[in-house]
Order: sequence, then C-alpha cells, then structure tokens
Amino acid sequence: MILLFVAVFFLGRLSAQVELLKKGSQTGGSTTAETTQGQTPVRGSANNPGTEQGAVVSVSVDDDPFMGEENAPVVMIEFSDFECPFCQRFWEQSLPQIKTNYIDTGKVKFVYRDLPLPIHDPLATQEALAANCARDQQGDQMFFRYHDEIFTRTTSGGTGIPKDGLYAIAADLGLDAGRFRDCLDSERFKDEVLKDIADAQQVGAGGTPTLLIGKSSADGNIQAERIIGAQPYVVFQQTIEKYLN
Repeated sequence: MILLFVAVFFLGRLSAQVELLKKGSQTGGSTTAETTQGQTPVRGSANNPGTEQGAVVSVSVDDDPFMGEENAPVVMIEFSDFECPFCQRFWEQSLPQIKTNYIDTGKVKFVYRDLPLPIHDPLATQEALAANCARDQQGDQMFFRYHDEIFTRTTSGGTGIPKDGLYAIAADLGLDAGRFRDCLDSERFKDEVLKDIADAQQVGAGGTPTLLIGKSSADGNIQAERIIGAQPYVVFQQTIEKYLN
C-alpha cells in the first residue's frame, strides 16, 4: 500500500515538473520550482487533500527523530528536503528562535520527517538516508547534529553533497565509519523515507518545507494546522501560542 501511494505521488510530481519546464521554455523565465510562499512545490495526486495555508489535517509523529520534551504540550512536524533552499532558509532563520523559545523550554516537540523531492534527487534521498544512518548509531541528538551539518555544507537545489561528503560528515562527527558506510550503501532506511513520503501525500504536503503544528496527543496522532513554506518566525510563534493557550 505504501508503494502504491508513493508511485501515485511521484507520478503527480513528475507531471507537474514537466509542465513547469514547458512554461519556463515558453516564457523565457526561470524553471526553478519556487513560490512566493517560500516553498519548493510539488503537486500531489487526486488523493491529495489540498495544500491550503492554515488547513487542519490529521498527522502522525510516526517514529521519526525529534527535539525537545517527548510529552511537550505542542507538536511541530516538519516535512523537509535537505536539498531544498527554502528548507535551508527555515533552518537558518526561523528554527533557531523556535528552538530557543519553545523547544528548549519544553513547550514544543519538534519532529523531522523526510520529503525528498525528485527534482533534487538523487542527493536529497541520499542525504535523508545518511541522516537516518547517523541516528541509527547515536540516536536523535546525533540525527540533528548530522542534519545541521548537511544544511551547513550543502549548496542546495540538488547540487549539494555527494556520497563522499556524507562519509566525511560521519567521520567528522565521530561515527563508526564502516558501519555508516554499510548503512548508507545498502539504503537501509529507504522504506522509512518512503513511508514519510506516503504520509506527506496524505496530509497534503504540497512541497517543502511543510510545517504542521497542533496539540500533542497520547497516541501520537495530532490535529495540526498546516504552515506552508519558510515563513518568518512570527508566523510560527503566533500558531504555537494559539495551541499553548
């Protein structure tokens, strides 16, 4: 079932990319997939529940890496692509303030989920697999250290970090080099990444980054408000405060 969702999702995305390229060639404009909302877009299939800003959807934290208190009152989930320039912008400009004011203070549990886009592959998926391999060795804290290094070193847009560079990050962070290489080369966490992609489709994540914020729940399934793109910190602050009150 997961593979079916993913196949439909990819077909929808690839179709949109072809149309984008056609429009770019016809108008002489850029074919870079960008929007005024600060997001690299991708269109879903007919099963996609829509991509409206502020829509409330049901979403799971799954078993993905998180920062903050496990039982924090508010959950914030990011569907992200390591090669997406807008994801890098969110990481640089908004996430540090969110971390200082809400994650580190126990108010928000921040969950990272993978949504590598075909326009940024193969590097986007390769980087997602690498971060999961880092987590496999030393847990969520190491995942986010590796996550930070990718966003620090990548040039984004699908031209970022080749496999040798991913091995180098692992070595710099003190991971077991042989174990990491085996994990990455075997694509050990490919099913995990595919599961995230399928779930992204179900919640209408029409591009990256897509953020979902809502009250935490005992079963890990939350009713979350969707925020599209690398919005200013104040947009996230207002939404978080709404769910804290």
